Order: sequence, then structure tokens, then C-alpha cells
Amino acid sequence: VQLQASGGGLVQAGGSLRLSCAASGRTFSNYVMGWFRQAPGKEREFVAAITRSGGSTYYADSVKGRFTISRDNAKNTVSLQMNSLSPEDTAVYSCAAKENYRVSYSLSFLYDYWGQGTQVTVSS
Repeated sequence: VQLQASGGGLVQAGGSLRLSCAASGRTFSNYVMGWFRQAPGKEREFVAAITRSGGSTYYADSVKGRFTISRDNAKNTVSLQMNSLSPEDTAVYSCAAKENYRVSYSLSFLYDYWGQGTQVTVSS
């Protein structure tokens, strides 16, 4: 499956952004979808994940209550609504797809396909 992320940009602290990830190539609903981010000089970290049906979502503690992941299987898209952004959220955000729904949602090495990433910069 091919993934294309978009929606990043520059926003002031306290603002909002909505990231989108468009999938193509295979049956989108067969994949768990996740968002990860990587800040300069830091390791990639889990942000959020959503099950194949969209019935369950998972979040990193650092974004819980501020970010919302959603998916539209009819449109082959997954989105990440980010509110109350802070400079600590500055990173390259990537979407990823995982076929094995039985294993952990938060471990990046378990994801099979990755998008190219989109830069999110939050100014103070």
C-alpha cells in the first residue's frame, strides 16, 4: 500500500492542524493505521493508532486529549486532528500501515508501510 501524508505546516502554540494520509494500492480497511513523529535529534515516537474498522483508537500519553485519529475506509484516508499544539509537538509526522492487527500498535518496527512524512512546526 502507498501512503501520502499532507497537512503539515507552521502554526502558533495553542493552534490546530489536521493531517491527512491517503492510501492506495490495496484494501485500506485491512490495515491498522498509525501516526508517528520524529523531532530533530530524537527517536521516532508513537503518536496514535486506529483499528481497521475505526472502532478503537490508541494515543501516546503526550497527546491524549489533544489529538484525535480517525479514518474513512470509503475514502482510504486516515486523519490526525491536532489541537492545543505546543512547541514540543514540532516534528516530522508520518503515517504508517500495519497488517497484523494482533500485535502492539505503538511499535514502529511492526508497521509494514510508511508515508513520506509531513513537517509540523509549532512556534512559541
